[in-house]
Formats: sequence, C-alpha cells, structure tokens
Amino acid sequence: MIWDKAQELGRLIGQSEEYQALRRGEAALREDKDTVAKLDRIQILARQVDQLVAQGQMPDQPTAEAYEAAVRDLEMSPVGQAYVVARANFEKLMTRVNQQISEGMEKGVTSSIITLG
Repeated sequence: MIWDKAQELGRLIGQSEEYQALRRGEAALREDKDTVAKLDRIQILARQVDQLVAQGQMPDQPTAEAYEAAVRDLEMSPVGQAYVVARANFEKLMTRVNQQISEGMEKGVTSSIITLG
C-alpha cells in the first residue's frame, strides 16, 4: 500500500506546474549554447574546489571568486533566472509535500487504528 501511494504521489508531483516549469527550465539551460558554456565553466571550477577540499585545502581567492562570479553570471542570465525561479518554486512544493508527510506520520503514530496492508 505504501508503494502504491508513493507512486501516486510521484505521479501527481510530476504533473504539477512546479515540476513542469522546472523541466522546461532545465531544457532551456541545455539548449542555450551560452548557458551551456557557463555551466561547463562552473563545473570545471567546482571540480577544482572539490579537489582542493578533498586534499584538506581551501581554494585560493581567485578560484573562489571565479566560481562565485560564474554562478552569479549564470543566475543573472534570462535562462538562468528562469531556471533559478523554477527550481525555487519546485523546492517550495517539495518542502510542503514533506511537511504534509511528516504531519501524516505524526497522526499515524497517535492513531489507535492499526492498518496492515
């Protein structure tokens, strides 16, 4: 029963406007050559930062600043802004979904009715 409900919830989330907008935003990111170049630059810088952190080092200031500038540049582009807004709205939806699940779990704990199935 839980798995059926989980699949139903997933289907409903997949049909939500928030999820559809996120998918459109992701597609727009992949289709825009300038944005793809920005994403590639962010990934290269992120790998450099991750490697330094894995070695117990902090990234140098130019690398950290370059990463922040690349992210800011992406977020300020029209395609990037649309994606950021869509992602934030989807995250809000998922936060509300998780809150409702938590409330349901709390009610389940205090319920005297036992259901198996």
